[in-house]
Amino acid sequence: MAAARKTNWVAIWISAAVVVAIAVIAVLVVQMNRQAVALAESPASAVVDEETGAITLGDGPNVLEEYLDFMCPYCHEYHETYGEDVAELVEEGEVTLNVHPIAILDSQSNGTQFSTRAAGAVYCVAEANPDAVYPFIDALFRDQPREGTEGLSDDQIAGLASEAGAGDAASCIADGEYMDYVTKMTPETPVAPGASGISTPTILLNDEFVSLTWDPQADIIDKLQ
Repeated sequence: MAAARKTNWVAIWISAAVVVAIAVIAVLVVQMNRQAVALAESPASAVVDEETGAITLGDGPNVLEEYLDFMCPYCHEYHETYGEDVAELVEEGEVTLNVHPIAILDSQSNGTQFSTRAAGAVYCVAEANPDAVYPFIDALFRDQPREGTEGLSDDQIAGLASEAGAGDAASCIADGEYMDYVTKMTPETPVAPGASGISTPTILLNDEFVSLTWDPQADIIDKLQ
């Protein structure tokens, strides 16, 4: 007669404890990540709207919103094509420019989080010297790294900031002070009708999405109020 099998309660209890421990750890990790994002410090700058993440340049009656990732080649093309006209419209008092530095291409920088670091650096510059923001953006696109590379180092980014007139931003850039803020604000990027998710560049003029034809006159200037 075969011996009755004994239930190994010790093994069952250990397995159950392991499962519970894993579940608890998972919950804690999620909560800690949410808390870190929720507590992300916003830049102490008069030109930064901490609720929207917009860096505001100018005070014209028309509002142009630019959502940019500094590793995005199409953002580079947008800036090269539209940047001079946009800067002129801001200077002439026709347009208020709201720049939103975001990060959706960290996966393209071999683990260095270049998109997030560069976007955070723009906030550092806005805090150090608002007048240096647009020249710094010019420099970031001028020296934009290719996708699939490690991107620029913090020292290189700080060098561009200094060149633009914000040398005091170096320690902020090295500390990655506003990287968490970039992570918090990126999901707030509006999604264009018909799109499956966030893309860059995302451009809005007076709350209307701009379908880029690479003609600044038709896409922006002719649509000003």
